Amino acid sequence: MTGDPEQMSPEPSFRRVIRRAAPVAVAAVIGAGAGAAVYAFSNGGGHTSNPATATVVVPAQSAATRTSTTSTPLTQLYKEDAPGVVDITVDSTSSGSGSFGLPFGTPGGTPKQQTEAEGSGFVLDTKGDIITNEHVVDGANSITVRFQDGSTAKATLVGSDKSTDVAVIKADVAASKLHPLTLGSSAGVQPGQAVVAIGSPFGLPESMTAGIVSAIDRTITAPNNFSISGAIQTDAAINHGNSGGPLIDAASNTVIGINAQIESDSNDNAGVGFAVPIDAAKNVADTLIAGGTVKHSYLGVTVADAQTGAGAQVGCVVSGGPADDAGLKAGDVITAVDGQAIAGADALTANLASRTPGDKVTLTIERNGSTKTVDVTLGTRPSSSQNNCSS
Repeated sequence: MTGDPEQMSPEPSFRRVIRRAAPVAVAAVIGAGAGAAVYAFSNGGGHTSNPATATVVVPAQSAATRTSTTSTPLTQLYKEDAPGVVDITVDSTSSGSGSFGLPFGTPGGTPKQQTEAEGSGFVLDTKGDIITNEHVVDGANSITVRFQDGSTAKATLVGSDKSTDVAVIKADVAASKLHPLTLGSSAGVQPGQAVVAIGSPFGLPESMTAGIVSAIDRTITAPNNFSISGAIQTDAAINHGNSGGPLIDAASNTVIGINAQIESDSNDNAGVGFAVPIDAAKNVADTLIAGGTVKHSYLGVTVADAQTGAGAQVGCVVSGGPADDAGLKAGDVITAVDGQAIAGADALTANLASRTPGDKVTLTIERNGSTKTVDVTLGTRPSSSQNNCSS
């Protein structure tokens, strides 16, 4: 089930590694997915790993320090873009877990523990603004960014938006150290386009992987359980630590998405990754940098594809929400918005995502074999999905 207010809650899952990988969100149209961001370990009250399984990682030699006898379009892209991608380390305090495999905060667990998590981000401008995923920096007590040359700097949170899983942080460094990446557009992305991802999988910064756009217009679930429409699916390898890094169109060398989630039974790359579309992310980043508050339209329903024919079938109507006030009922099938046909749940989600709070829309619905129209004034999305549904 997908739609505007509520999604299936992610099931916490863990695997015993040197650092603990914490899944954050699920891919609504596929099944249970995992956030690709937080590659973390505990500094107290956590779990220890078998020393025999530890891996000593030798930092890779910088591409700028050696001469290559082979140059390809991808090596050139890496040379141009890698300096603009940063490794992000976040220190935070979280509830503990007394038994491996149980969610943080399970009764009987350690009340609090210091944790350190690692993700990725990329530079937006020469003022120090860096974009990443919201779930990379959520709950941060301190944020440190590491640049390609190995230098580090403290960063502060400019703002974040859980509904799009986008955050902006700011590093106070000289402009000469900042190499902004060029933002493209996600509107014209097509399956088959060659793409690369750059980030810090499993704590290995400046790693690049290559693949293609596997599909477009996926709907994934945000950290607050609302829907993110228009997500880009890719088979470029994405693992824990990649979240917040750029998905780059190889032909134009422009950023088309922010790597955010993976779909995997093993919690590692299985060739199915998802990126937040850059058009939506850029709008959020611009608002945050300007000091504004990001607001999203809100209908107040959960929907699924209609069981027969086209349309989005209402499964739940949030009590007191805009849809409830307008008289929508569970079982209604929304077939059009302002006369534009709605093929299914994802199409409705995408249509409403393009609206702003206060917009008035006319919904065409089918109810008990008859067709009618309902006028709805969209509200402002709450901070998290609600379960106070009317029957």
